[in-house]
Amino acid sequence: MSDNVGLSTPRGSGTSGYVQRNLAHMKPRDYAAPYPKDLDSLRHRQRQPDKEILEHDRKREVEVRVLDLRDELEDEGLDDDEIEKRCDELRKKLVAEMESKKNRRGGSPPPRKGFKSHQVHEMADAKIKESERLRNALKISKDYEEGDHWKRQEERLRSAVDQEDKKA
Repeated sequence: MSDNVGLSTPRGSGTSGYVQRNLAHMKPRDYAAPYPKDLDSLRHRQRQPDKEILEHDRKREVEVRVLDLRDELEDEGLDDDEIEKRCDELRKKLVAEMESKKNRRGGSPPPRKGFKSHQVHEMADAKIKESERLRNALKISKDYEEGDHWKRQEERLRSAVDQEDKKA
């Protein structure tokens, strides 16, 4: 045993007596309350989708369809100029369709169901559109804040009490 560390004698312990630190030990946290106390940070903020990623995914879908056509045409044995011409035509057609849908629907395709786990921006975009449709269906104003009704009711009660005090 050296400097009061380890076993006084390793005999019968099944070890060599060598002392090493426990790497699996987790130190306790320094702060007692891991959650913020202010209400603004606790309020739910909806994830905003990245428009560039959504646009990139749409363009990628177009290119995938163009590459599928290219594979089919190469299997048929057409020459490269004809393949390029047909692929460019399809690309222009698909991009024009994408633009017309974008202008009609306000910027993106209709919300879909069944997203994959990596499609977080598409899910966020669909959730925002779903929330917007629900808000419109329930006729909730855009500037509505949670608990607003109770604040207005409290203000009405205060003003009624103030008016009674002025009369008395």
